[in-house]
Order: sequence, then C-alpha cells, then structure tokens
Amino acid sequence: MNLNAKFFGAAQIVLSAMMMNAQTSTAKLPGDPTLPSSKETLDKLISYDKGNFKYKVEDYFAKPNASQFKISPDGEYLSYKEKDADKKNHVYVKELKTGKITKAIVEKDDLIGSYGWLDKKRMFFTQDKGGNENTHLYAVDIDGKNLKDLTPFDGVTLNYANIIKDTEFVIVALNKNNKQIFEPYKINFNTGEMTQLYENKDVNNPIDGYIFDKKGNLRGYTVLENGLTTKTYYKDLDTGKFNLIKSTDWKNTFSIIGLNDNSKNKDEAYVATNLDSDKNRIVLYDLKKNAIIKEVYSNPVYDVSSLRTAQKNRNYELDYISYTGVKSEIVPVSKFYKEVHDRLKSEFKEKEFSIVSSDENEDKLLVVVGSDRLYGTYYEYNTKSKQIKLLYNLMPQLKEEDMAEMKPIEFKSRDGLTIRGYITMPKDAVNGKKVPLIVNPHGGPQGVRDEWGFNSEDQLFASRGYATLHVNFRISGGYGKEFKQSGYKQIGRKAMDDVEDGVKYVIEQGWIDKNKIAIYGGSHGGYATLMGLIKTPDLYACGVDYVGVSNIFTFFESFPEYWKPYKEMMKQIWYDLDNPEEAKIAKEASPIFQIDKIKKPLFVVQGANDPRVNINESDQIVKAMRAKGVDVPYMVKYDEGHGFRKESNSIELYKYMMGFFAENFNKK
Repeated sequence: MNLNAKFFGAAQIVLSAMMMNAQTSTAKLPGDPTLPSSKETLDKLISYDKGNFKYKVEDYFAKPNASQFKISPDGEYLSYKEKDADKKNHVYVKELKTGKITKAIVEKDDLIGSYGWLDKKRMFFTQDKGGNENTHLYAVDIDGKNLKDLTPFDGVTLNYANIIKDTEFVIVALNKNNKQIFEPYKINFNTGEMTQLYENKDVNNPIDGYIFDKKGNLRGYTVLENGLTTKTYYKDLDTGKFNLIKSTDWKNTFSIIGLNDNSKNKDEAYVATNLDSDKNRIVLYDLKKNAIIKEVYSNPVYDVSSLRTAQKNRNYELDYISYTGVKSEIVPVSKFYKEVHDRLKSEFKEKEFSIVSSDENEDKLLVVVGSDRLYGTYYEYNTKSKQIKLLYNLMPQLKEEDMAEMKPIEFKSRDGLTIRGYITMPKDAVNGKKVPLIVNPHGGPQGVRDEWGFNSEDQLFASRGYATLHVNFRISGGYGKEFKQSGYKQIGRKAMDDVEDGVKYVIEQGWIDKNKIAIYGGSHGGYATLMGLIKTPDLYACGVDYVGVSNIFTFFESFPEYWKPYKEMMKQIWYDLDNPEEAKIAKEASPIFQIDKIKKPLFVVQGANDPRVNINESDQIVKAMRAKGVDVPYMVKYDEGHGFRKESNSIELYKYMMGFFAENFNKK
C-alpha cells in the first residue's frame, strides 16, 4: 500500500505501524498452507518469458550494492548500506580523514528498515520480524558496540520517533498500554531509560497526534472524537493549559506542520489547511490567537503541505516549499537554499534532485538525482567551493538511453472529471507500433497518488515491449479535497470507471493493442485487479492480484486494534456495513461474491505476515476460484508482509509475473 509523503523535521523517522505478530513455525503458518502453488508449478511460468532481452529481471530488482548514504552531524563520517555476498545489507561507517571503514549495524535474518544518526557517535535503526510491522527502534555506537533495543516490547507498535537535537533523547509513540491508542515516551538513547510523557486515556476519543517543539516539550495534540471529528489543542505557554483551538470534520485539513522557530513569537507555526479552500495550502498561524498570520504558499491545481526548514546554524529559517504536480516541484525561499537550488538546477537540468543529508554546518550536502529514466545517483555538493562531485550511481547497470520515458496524460472521465496519470511506453510504441498494456492501479486508495519518476516495474515491462498505465482515479490525493471526496463510497465502482476510461483513452491514441491488456496492482491495486476482471471481463487478458482485498466484510473484520479508532472514517471512505443499503453495495463491490464473472487467468501473490491485508483475503479468492475449476497460481512468502522487501523474493516474483504476462499475451 502506497503512503502519502508527509513533511517532518530532518531528524524525524516516519514509520507506518500496522502490526501483526509473525508466525514462523510450520505448525502455525498463517492462512491455509495447503493453498500456495509449489515452486515447481510457479517456476514453469518463467519459461514463457522468452526473448533476446538486454536486461534481466535482476537488473531492475537487485538492491544496489551500496545505498542510503548519510553524513554524520560533525561531517567526519560517511555512513551507508552495503550488500554482502549473502545479499545482507549491513550499515558501514567510513571515517573521511583516514578512510577507515567499520561495520556498525549487522543485518541478520530480518531487514534493517530506516537508519540514521542520533549524534556524532551514535546511530539508530529500525527492524521488524518478517514484515509484520511490529517495528523496534535500536541504538548503536558507530563501532557497532553498545547495541540497545530502545523499544523492547513484543506486540507493541512503534508509530513514530522524533530525535531531539543536541540531547541524548528520542521521543517515540507506542501503543504499549492499550493496543488501540498511542502514547508518547522519552527515551535516553544511551541508557535506554524511558519516561512516559502523556496519558492517552479515552479509547473512544483518543489522542491521535502529538506536537513537540525542538526541545522535546509537548506543545499540542489532536483528538479524534467519535472517529470523525479532529480537535486540535494547543498549550498556552502562560497558563500551561491545553486549549481547544480548532474542531474540524475529518475530511478537512488543519495540520500543524511544525512550530516556526525562526520567529520571536513562540506561538507561531506552519499549518497546512484547506478549511477555506479546495486545495491544501500552507499558512503561518498564531496558535494562541487562533488566527492566520499570512499565507505562505498555495497552488491552484495541487495540494501543498510540505516544507523544509534549516537547523540551528541558520536559525531555523524556511528553506523551501515542495509539492507534487506533474513532477516533484520545489519552491526555494531562503537565500541559502536559492543559491543551492540554482547551482543544482544548472547542473542537473530537468532531472529531479533532493538533499538527503548534510553536516550540521551544511558545508557538505548529499544530493540524490533521478528521473523517469535514472534510478538514482548520489552527489556530494560543497557549499563553500560550489563543487559537485559524483559519489555513487545506485543502478549503473541500467543505462539511461535504454530506459523508457514516463509521459504525463490527462483525460476526461465519463462523467466529466479531469483525470490525470502517466504512461510509460516501450520503444516499439514510440515508433508507432501498437503494444501490449499493463494497467497498474495504485494502492491506498484514499489520499495516495502515482508520481513521475523512475519505476522499476515500468522499466521491466517496457524492456519486454509492454506499456504501463497509471491512473490517478478519483479518491487519489494531491488534487484537492473535492476530487478526493468524489471517490468516497465509489471504491470498486466509479474509481474503477476512471481506470477503464484511462484504458480507453490510451487505446484511442493508437498506442495500445486492445487485445493484449493486463491489470496488476498491490493492496488496493490488487483489489482493483480483481474488480477489473469482474467489472470488465472482456477488457483484460489476465490479472495479477498482489496483497489485495477480496472481501470488504472480512477486510473490515481483520483490522488491527489500532485501526479501530478510524473505523468510522473507513465506513465513509469505503462502505458502512451496518447500513443495509451500503452493505448490499459492498457485497456487489467485493470480488469474492462475483467470481463467476472472472473469465480470464489470475495470479495471486501474498506476504503471509501482512497486517494490513490479511492472508485470508488471498486465501479466499484462491479457494473460490479453484472450487469453480479454475487453476490459480498462488505465491506466498512466509517471511514477508505487505509487499515483498527481500531481494530474492522480489526477483522471484517478477520472474513469475513476466512469464504469466507473456503466456497470456501470446495465447492464440
């Protein structure tokens, strides 16, 4: 499931925490272990992917030999992940003066998630068990010693972590005391000592967000009342009382991005809001006076809610605004960043670039550069000399000139909405030949959208001569609240109409062989695959359902505990199953009840430890299809969750997928 990017401070870790305990013993394997196809059966699919291809599946999906470069706060060390012969990605630290390299973090059976610097001598990393998203936060010295599990609790979810600069503390949110709600804790990352900072007492009206200042003081919080109303409370610095400053329907936005530490007014904050507009915009807000000071930035077409501020060395000034339009857009603000942006823009032209790490003095910046044809390259930029130096090409085996272009498209839906998206076309299509198409609906679905940039799947498909279509159907994020809300209670219905209208549009352009169209997606995209095969059974040649919902009723029943406070929202986004009329619609929009309409071949893929879309969703559809005499290849990995993260599993999946597409596109 794709997630919206949301701005946090440079030292903040954003973690999606949808947890379910992993089960690894054979007797306790999740789901029905008799259902997955044998490896021999799945391996037969690979033989159909025939051709004289310049690139292999491994070229697109093998993890880079080195990645995630970061500069230490004092600028004396460079850290990075490096892959060994067993495909384990350990974290190394290189002392820049001497060139000495030390293995700081060892990856064993479970993948290292995010990692970074706590201070100049200590690092953090996150890790779960087999994709179950029960994430722990660890701290370790740069020489690999003094390893501590800072959140040593089984069955407890880490919701976020915020490093408090120039201290030895990190603030985390855990559902330690009640699985449905999260509470903040202050942890000493050297000793592991933990202190609870605030109680979240009302499970029916829980606090669902905390606002801390740069020193780690609680300055505000948001309460989700009755599952549908967001109430924002702010602390009066004179009285110490938390006062209600805003009450909004959950469909609207009033979100405190962060306090404006550049201002002498300690009550000033950057806020993203659409209370008086269709699109999210950024304003400066006086939280004590409960009033807008001024608008910082808005866009007439796209939501804007992200920004970056400097650190202490430049008194926390606003550096830039960013948002996703047709491409990623950056609006420079500070003098410092304008100079950086102008230099990088002159060097990298139309490619996208972003600063991913710097030392505290900002003498050295690490910049990642990419495009629709370039996976990503790291550069070091010296802000004193203005020199740019190549550091590392993440995917040198993929040559830009061989990659396909991702083109933005725009069309009208059958009921008049403007729908946007992208198509990636192989060279045959560019040269005028009609080619097979893979339709790839995104996950979410609410508030998520597809974006321009390098897409390994698209490039693999293009290397086999297939185009890929991405449609930002109604309910997608980034285009304003009216567009997003037009898709509420339309999942599987009008949202699917938009996908079909996108297919019709690209066929009309003369790009696509209408007899060779497949549909494939993950999470909601997997659900959309099933609904596509049901709703328009003659449109698609085949479909691949990857960790997709098959039954809206059992999907709701399997929510993790900490999703339950949001169930009323989910009723308004999907369907209210307690309402007989809507329950009837939900049944019609649940693939499991419509399998007789599926005429074309289906391939199902699932991570057994998936806490978001339970393995039961895939088991159900496979059982039902096989019961009606249809042989459905079914791939399950028992060391994965909501999507495959391990290199060997991903490569295996795409080899099977390419064989499955080739088999069905080439049927007479």
